[in-house]
Amino acid sequence: MSQFKTLMDVFKLLEKSNCRKCNEKTCMAFAAAVFGGRRPLSDCPQLPPEIADQYESQTQKRANNAQETENQLAELKARLSQVDFSDAASRIGAVYDGKKLVLKVMGKDFGVDDAGTVYTDIHANPWVTAPVLNYILCCKGVPVTGKWVPLRELPSGGDWYRLFGQRCEKPMKKVADAYPELFSDLVDLFNGQPAGNQFQSDVALVLYPLPLIPLLVCYWHAEDGMKSNLNLFFDATAEENLGIDGLYALGAGITRMFEKLALRHGVSA
Repeated sequence: MSQFKTLMDVFKLLEKSNCRKCNEKTCMAFAAAVFGGRRPLSDCPQLPPEIADQYESQTQKRANNAQETENQLAELKARLSQVDFSDAASRIGAVYDGKKLVLKVMGKDFGVDDAGTVYTDIHANPWVTAPVLNYILCCKGVPVTGKWVPLRELPSGGDWYRLFGQRCEKPMKKVADAYPELFSDLVDLFNGQPAGNQFQSDVALVLYPLPLIPLLVCYWHAEDGMKSNLNLFFDATAEENLGIDGLYALGAGITRMFEKLALRHGVSA
Protein backbone atom coordinates (compact mmCIF):
# COMPACT_ATOMS: atom_id res chain seq x y z
CA MET A 1 0.00 0.00 0.00
CA SER A 2 1.48 3.35 -1.06
CA GLN A 3 2.10 6.12 1.48
CA PHE A 4 2.58 9.88 1.38
CA LYS A 5 5.83 11.14 2.89
CA THR A 6 5.40 14.78 1.90
CA LEU A 7 2.66 17.10 0.67
CA MET A 8 4.32 17.09 -2.75
CA ASP A 9 3.75 13.33 -3.02
CA VAL A 10 0.02 14.09 -3.09
CA PHE A 11 0.34 17.05 -5.44
CA LYS A 12 2.27 15.03 -8.03
CA LEU A 13 -0.71 12.67 -8.41
CA LEU A 14 -3.09 15.47 -9.39
CA GLU A 15 -3.59 16.90 -12.87
CA LYS A 16 -2.89 20.45 -11.57
CA SER A 17 -5.73 22.04 -13.53
CA ASN A 18 -7.20 23.88 -10.52
CA CYS A 19 -10.66 22.87 -11.74
CA ARG A 20 -12.23 23.47 -8.27
CA LYS A 21 -14.59 20.51 -8.68
CA CYS A 22 -13.37 19.31 -5.26
CA ASN A 23 -14.42 22.71 -3.81
CA GLU A 24 -10.84 23.70 -3.03
CA LYS A 25 -9.36 26.83 -4.65
CA THR A 26 -6.34 25.02 -6.11
CA CYS A 27 -4.95 21.53 -6.57
CA MET A 28 -2.23 22.49 -4.07
CA ALA A 29 -4.87 23.39 -1.46
CA PHE A 30 -6.56 20.03 -2.07
CA ALA A 31 -3.21 18.22 -1.74
CA ALA A 32 -2.62 19.96 1.60
CA ALA A 33 -6.06 18.84 2.82
CA VAL A 34 -5.35 15.24 1.81
CA PHE A 35 -1.88 15.22 3.36
CA GLY A 36 -3.29 16.67 6.58
CA GLY A 37 -5.96 13.95 6.74
CA ARG A 38 -8.89 16.34 6.22
CA ARG A 39 -9.93 15.02 2.77
CA PRO A 40 -9.73 11.62 1.08
CA LEU A 41 -7.80 11.49 -2.18
CA SER A 42 -10.92 10.08 -3.85
CA ASP A 43 -12.54 13.53 -3.54
CA CYS A 44 -10.57 14.53 -6.65
CA PRO A 45 -12.98 13.82 -9.56
CA GLN A 46 -10.13 13.88 -12.08
CA LEU A 47 -8.13 11.11 -10.39
CA PRO A 48 -8.67 7.49 -11.57
CA PRO A 49 -10.36 5.46 -8.78
CA GLU A 50 -7.69 2.76 -8.86
CA ILE A 51 -5.03 5.34 -7.90
CA ALA A 52 -7.17 6.79 -5.10
CA ASP A 53 -7.77 3.27 -3.75
CA GLN A 54 -4.03 2.72 -3.34
CA TYR A 55 -3.87 5.60 -0.85
CA GLU A 56 -7.15 5.15 1.01
CA SER A 57 -5.65 3.58 4.13
CA GLN A 58 -2.89 6.20 4.24
CA THR A 59 -5.48 8.98 4.31
CA GLN A 60 -7.25 7.33 7.22
CA LYS A 61 -3.95 6.83 9.01
CA ARG A 62 -3.18 10.53 8.74
CA ALA A 63 -6.63 11.41 10.05
CA ASN A 64 -5.96 9.18 13.06
CA ASN A 65 -2.53 10.76 13.53
CA ALA A 66 -4.07 14.23 13.39
CA GLN A 67 -6.53 13.27 16.12
CA GLU A 68 -3.71 11.84 18.23
CA THR A 69 -1.79 15.11 17.84
CA GLU A 70 -4.84 17.07 18.97
CA ASN A 71 -5.22 14.80 21.99
CA GLN A 72 -1.56 15.33 22.95
CA LEU A 73 -2.00 19.07 22.56
CA ALA A 74 -5.06 19.03 24.84
CA GLU A 75 -3.06 17.14 27.47
CA LEU A 76 -0.24 19.69 27.36
CA LYS A 77 -2.73 22.56 27.71
CA ALA A 78 -4.33 20.88 30.72
CA ARG A 79 -0.95 20.68 32.47
CA LEU A 80 -0.38 24.44 32.11
CA SER A 81 -2.82 25.13 34.93
CA GLN A 82 -0.25 23.61 37.32
CA VAL A 83 2.58 25.92 36.22
CA ASP A 84 3.62 29.03 38.18
CA PHE A 85 3.91 31.40 35.23
CA SER A 86 5.76 34.12 37.15
CA ASP A 87 8.41 31.59 38.18
CA ALA A 88 8.56 29.99 34.72
CA ALA A 89 9.10 33.31 32.93
CA SER A 90 12.66 33.91 34.15
CA ARG A 91 13.58 30.26 33.76
CA ILE A 92 12.55 29.96 30.10
CA GLY A 93 13.36 33.45 28.83
CA ALA A 94 9.78 34.73 28.70
CA VAL A 95 7.78 37.64 30.14
CA TYR A 96 4.72 37.24 32.37
CA ASP A 97 2.20 40.08 32.07
CA GLY A 98 -0.08 38.85 34.84
CA LYS A 99 -2.35 36.90 32.49
CA LYS A 100 -0.14 35.07 30.04
CA LEU A 101 3.43 34.10 29.29
CA VAL A 102 4.90 35.82 26.25
CA LEU A 103 8.02 34.45 24.60
CA LYS A 104 9.69 34.85 21.24
CA VAL A 105 9.00 32.04 18.76
CA MET A 106 10.83 32.48 15.44
CA GLY A 107 11.30 36.12 16.37
CA LYS A 108 7.57 36.73 16.92
CA ASP A 109 5.63 37.18 20.15
CA PHE A 110 3.89 33.98 21.21
CA GLY A 111 1.60 34.28 24.23
CA VAL A 112 -0.20 31.52 26.11
CA ASP A 113 -2.41 31.67 29.21
CA ASP A 114 -2.95 28.97 31.84
CA ALA A 115 -5.93 27.61 29.88
CA GLY A 116 -3.73 26.97 26.86
CA THR A 117 -5.18 29.79 24.75
CA VAL A 118 -2.56 30.97 22.25
CA TYR A 119 -2.00 34.57 21.18
CA THR A 120 0.36 34.97 18.22
CA ASP A 121 0.75 36.36 14.71
CA ILE A 122 2.48 33.24 13.39
CA HIS A 123 0.56 30.22 12.12
CA ALA A 124 0.20 28.20 15.32
CA ASN A 125 -0.42 24.71 13.96
CA PRO A 126 -0.16 21.84 16.49
CA TRP A 127 3.35 20.94 15.26
CA VAL A 128 4.54 24.38 16.38
CA THR A 129 2.30 24.87 19.41
CA ALA A 130 3.09 21.51 21.03
CA PRO A 131 6.88 22.10 21.29
CA VAL A 132 6.24 25.59 22.71
CA LEU A 133 3.93 24.22 25.41
CA ASN A 134 6.37 21.40 26.12
CA TYR A 135 9.14 23.98 26.44
CA ILE A 136 7.11 25.93 29.02
CA LEU A 137 6.44 22.76 30.99
CA CYS A 138 9.86 21.10 30.83
CA CYS A 139 12.59 23.67 30.13
CA LYS A 140 15.31 23.51 32.81
CA GLY A 141 16.62 26.96 31.98
CA VAL A 142 20.16 25.77 31.15
CA PRO A 143 22.09 28.69 29.55
CA VAL A 144 23.03 28.37 25.88
CA THR A 145 26.73 27.52 25.41
CA GLY A 146 27.27 28.48 21.78
CA LYS A 147 28.58 24.99 20.99
CA TRP A 148 26.73 23.70 17.90
CA VAL A 149 26.15 19.95 17.51
CA PRO A 150 24.04 17.80 15.14
CA LEU A 151 21.10 16.00 16.70
CA ARG A 152 22.98 12.68 16.72
CA GLU A 153 25.55 14.11 19.18
CA LEU A 154 22.95 15.05 21.78
CA PRO A 155 22.66 12.54 24.67
CA SER A 156 19.59 10.77 23.22
CA GLY A 157 20.17 11.73 19.59
CA GLY A 158 21.45 8.33 18.48
CA ASP A 159 17.94 6.89 18.43
CA TRP A 160 16.39 9.85 16.64
CA TYR A 161 18.83 11.29 14.11
CA ARG A 162 17.85 9.04 11.17
CA LEU A 163 14.16 9.90 11.56
CA PHE A 164 15.10 13.55 12.05
CA GLY A 165 17.06 13.49 8.80
CA GLN A 166 14.18 11.93 6.87
CA ARG A 167 11.37 14.09 8.27
CA CYS A 168 13.17 17.40 8.86
CA GLU A 169 16.49 17.91 7.08
CA LYS A 170 15.66 16.24 3.75
CA PRO A 171 12.27 17.95 3.19
CA MET A 172 13.74 21.28 4.35
CA LYS A 173 16.52 20.84 1.77
CA LYS A 174 13.89 20.31 -0.93
CA VAL A 175 12.27 23.60 0.03
CA ALA A 176 15.63 25.38 -0.06
CA ASP A 177 16.46 23.85 -3.45
CA ALA A 178 13.17 24.99 -5.00
CA TYR A 179 12.89 28.33 -3.21
CA PRO A 180 16.08 30.40 -3.68
CA GLU A 181 14.65 33.32 -1.66
CA LEU A 182 14.00 31.11 1.39
CA PHE A 183 16.95 32.24 3.48
CA SER A 184 16.55 35.95 2.77
CA ASP A 185 12.86 35.63 3.64
CA LEU A 186 13.77 33.85 6.90
CA VAL A 187 15.93 36.85 7.80
CA ASP A 188 13.12 39.28 6.99
CA LEU A 189 10.16 37.34 8.37
CA PHE A 190 11.61 35.47 11.34
CA ASN A 191 14.59 37.57 12.41
CA GLY A 192 17.15 35.01 11.24
CA GLN A 193 20.77 35.99 11.87
CA PRO A 194 23.65 35.19 9.48
CA ALA A 195 26.10 33.01 11.39
CA GLY A 196 29.28 34.39 9.82
CA ASN A 197 32.08 32.76 7.89
CA GLN A 198 33.21 30.24 10.49
CA PHE A 199 30.97 27.56 8.99
CA GLN A 200 32.08 25.86 5.77
CA SER A 201 28.73 26.21 4.01
CA ASP A 202 27.23 28.51 1.38
CA VAL A 203 24.55 29.65 3.84
CA ALA A 204 24.75 29.58 7.64
CA LEU A 205 21.72 31.08 9.36
CA VAL A 206 20.74 31.06 13.02
CA LEU A 207 17.03 30.98 13.88
CA TYR A 208 15.48 31.29 17.32
CA PRO A 209 12.43 29.00 17.41
CA LEU A 210 12.51 29.26 21.24
CA PRO A 211 14.51 31.53 23.57
CA LEU A 212 16.92 28.81 24.77
CA ILE A 213 16.72 26.64 21.63
CA PRO A 214 18.62 28.38 18.82
CA LEU A 215 18.83 26.47 15.54
CA LEU A 216 21.68 26.68 13.02
CA VAL A 217 20.78 25.96 9.39
CA CYS A 218 23.72 25.18 7.09
CA TYR A 219 23.06 24.82 3.36
CA TRP A 220 25.38 23.93 0.50
CA HIS A 221 24.40 24.74 -3.10
CA ALA A 222 24.62 22.08 -5.79
CA GLU A 223 27.79 22.57 -7.85
CA ASP A 224 30.46 20.70 -9.79
CA GLY A 225 28.43 17.50 -9.90
CA MET A 226 27.78 17.58 -6.14
CA LYS A 227 24.21 17.56 -4.86
CA SER A 228 22.95 20.26 -2.54
CA ASN A 229 22.87 19.53 1.17
CA LEU A 230 21.28 20.93 4.33
CA ASN A 231 22.07 20.15 7.96
CA LEU A 232 20.56 21.42 11.19
CA PHE A 233 22.52 21.99 14.39
CA PHE A 234 21.40 22.60 17.97
CA ASP A 235 23.15 24.10 20.97
CA ALA A 236 24.72 21.38 23.13
CA THR A 237 22.20 22.20 25.89
CA ALA A 238 19.12 21.79 23.68
CA GLU A 239 17.99 18.39 24.98
CA GLU A 240 18.06 19.64 28.59
CA ASN A 241 15.73 22.50 27.68
CA LEU A 242 13.24 20.66 25.48
CA GLY A 243 13.87 16.92 25.40
CA ILE A 244 14.80 14.90 22.35
CA ASP A 245 11.21 14.21 21.28
CA GLY A 246 10.45 17.91 21.64
CA LEU A 247 13.41 18.80 19.42
CA TYR A 248 12.20 16.36 16.78
CA ALA A 249 8.67 17.82 16.93
CA LEU A 250 10.09 21.33 16.74
CA GLY A 251 12.15 20.47 13.65
CA ALA A 252 9.14 18.88 11.96
CA GLY A 253 6.98 21.90 12.80
CA ILE A 254 9.52 24.36 11.39
CA THR A 255 9.83 22.23 8.24
CA ARG A 256 6.07 22.38 7.73
CA MET A 257 6.16 26.13 8.29
CA PHE A 258 8.81 26.49 5.57
CA GLU A 259 6.75 24.31 3.19
CA LYS A 260 3.74 26.57 3.75
CA LEU A 261 5.90 29.64 3.20
CA ALA A 262 7.10 28.21 -0.13
CA LEU A 263 3.53 27.39 -1.20
CA ARG A 264 2.45 30.93 -0.34
CA HIS A 265 5.07 32.15 -2.79
CA GLY A 266 3.90 29.74 -5.47
CA VAL A 267 6.89 27.41 -5.18
CA SER A 268 6.55 23.65 -5.54
CA ALA A 269 9.27 21.91 -3.53
